[in-house]
Amino acid sequence: MKYLYAPWRHDYVNNCPEKPKEPLKNNCVFCHQFDQNNDEKYYIIKRFSYSAVMLNYYPYKAGHIMILPLEHKGMLTDLDAKTRAQIMEVTSASIPILEKTLNAQGFNIGINLGEAGGGGIPAHLHVHVLPRWKGDTNFFETIGEMRLISSNMDKVYHLLREGFAALTI
Repeated sequence: MKYLYAPWRHDYVNNCPEKPKEPLKNNCVFCHQFDQNNDEKYYIIKRFSYSAVMLNYYPYKAGHIMILPLEHKGMLTDLDAKTRAQIMEVTSASIPILEKTLNAQGFNIGINLGEAGGGGIPAHLHVHVLPRWKGDTNFFETIGEMRLISSNMDKVYHLLREGFAALTI
């Protein structure tokens, strides 16, 4: 086992939301978080009429966001046309926001459909948008088999919330 001493990650690790004590709606963490109406606690950046954008609690890179339907649906074919269109519009609109607020230079965008498709929570569809920067992959990931997230989640949340504030879709 390899260890990396990273005291700057203390706040991130210790501020992860606690597991809900009550039963989850649809047995889904996303539905539970939407129902709580505590967007700052759950890093929900912005809600739209059919979808929402939120930070990923376990990001691959700083600013890793997800766009989700507000309804509990697992497949693109389960979504009505309005919801599917809004998710794609929010995904597209997130790119210039991430470029401006985080100086992102590129992006990985993807959807993992179903458990076999790699979905960590396959019952509730979510689009991943990962901002990328030149040189953001280094020896930690390539030979150290570990990731380093160098940004504070609260700071990134507030930057993105401000960036998404004017977005209407």
